[in-house]
Amino acid sequence: MRIFLSYSSFIIFILLISACDSFEKSVPLLDTTDELVVITVNSRDTYYKNYDGKYVGLEFDLASEFVKELGKRVRFIVASDMDKALSTLEKHQGHLATGISVTTKNKLRIRFGPVYQRAQPQVAYNTNHPKPKNIQEMVGKNIEIVRGTVHGERLSESRLEAPGLRWTETDISTEDLLSKLAEGKIDYVVTDSTHISVARNFYTNLDVAISLGKENSKAWAFSLYVEPELQKKVQKFFKRIEGDGTLNRLIDRYYGHIQRLGQEDINKFLEKTHTLLPGLRNYFYQAEEITKIDWRLIAALAYQESHWDRMATSSTNVRGIMMLTEETAERMEVTDRLDARQSILAGARYLLILKDTLPSRIVEPDRTWIALAAYNQGYGHIEDARILAQRMKLSPDLWVDLKRSLPLLSNSKHFEKLRHGYARGGEAVFLTESVRAYYDILMKYEIPYKQDTSSPDSIVKSD
Repeated sequence: MRIFLSYSSFIIFILLISACDSFEKSVPLLDTTDELVVITVNSRDTYYKNYDGKYVGLEFDLASEFVKELGKRVRFIVASDMDKALSTLEKHQGHLATGISVTTKNKLRIRFGPVYQRAQPQVAYNTNHPKPKNIQEMVGKNIEIVRGTVHGERLSESRLEAPGLRWTETDISTEDLLSKLAEGKIDYVVTDSTHISVARNFYTNLDVAISLGKENSKAWAFSLYVEPELQKKVQKFFKRIEGDGTLNRLIDRYYGHIQRLGQEDINKFLEKTHTLLPGLRNYFYQAEEITKIDWRLIAALAYQESHWDRMATSSTNVRGIMMLTEETAERMEVTDRLDARQSILAGARYLLILKDTLPSRIVEPDRTWIALAAYNQGYGHIEDARILAQRMKLSPDLWVDLKRSLPLLSNSKHFEKLRHGYARGGEAVFLTESVRAYYDILMKYEIPYKQDTSSPDSIVKSD
């Protein structure tokens, strides 16, 4: 018997074969496996290793929280960029992809879950040069964006006002793009407002020129062949974490640091010196006895870490008032990280160890400020920043110079040539500067103390 295929039937047949081939490594149905396969990219917005070698990031935390609800484990597939992540998702090699911009182009390729993060696309410029007043003044300039982001669509929409507008899509990170802008190598960068806010804390010659179009929305993405039940579970999950505050807590962990202290921060801090500090003050006094570090500095560090919340716990299991990792707690022989006294004394002793580890030639107050940065990012990354400072012909022993080298640890141009790799060095700068600000307030309103020598167990404030 002979079989005759029309041309259209032949094309369908070929497409079916291709589909079968692309699904050769397809993930199993979620109900038939004990793992959720998540596609992501390696960046500070999504998924990366922190100073002690553990994976963190907003998308990592969200996915980890979701699998707890599912009663499964998570496995990450790391793509080189967002386009590769979407291609992997289209082949159904993962159950979902995280941190994907909700764009018109992407909607043709994939399905989206609930939007959980928004940011305003903006044009960043170098303040050493004239600020563009409108999109027309950007015509003929060197504009760069990260490939696969929503910003290409926003620029395309802007061509209605400026037909001659041109830009380049690159494969480097947003951090690297903004670094190039600060160095004067390009004219403008279009990226999210959150990225620019972070960069402005580290590069004093960066600022916002104009906002570009509507807000950028991010969501989890699914292939067109997604299981309906998985989509329902994701919708239920985001509804839950929005309602109980988990989502805000996770976003704040990664983006709450991008602004310097404001009046509201100071007001909240002063309020808590009256409500929470009295119950903790004696523990801070004891910490000063042991370490000879001013109790007010330890209290400022504790506030920056946990807002003096005895029960504070992060999604990566950093816990207590001093936000100790399991490794640090074990090293300091802490049996209960949520015990306020144990946490404060251990955190203070750990800070003292970091201070003593630094080269003896580093003098105060630089010694303390650098130790605070090490408390945040780990001693290894501080050593990397000191090496980088030397390469930049800066002093590795001065905090004012390390403030310039630390943020560069998130720049691949630099961290790939250093021993300990990527670090959120800018976060260490922010923590240290915030602690210094809180410390100044405490020195103004809280008096020092001295031990009552007549009774070794009693602690009294000095007059």
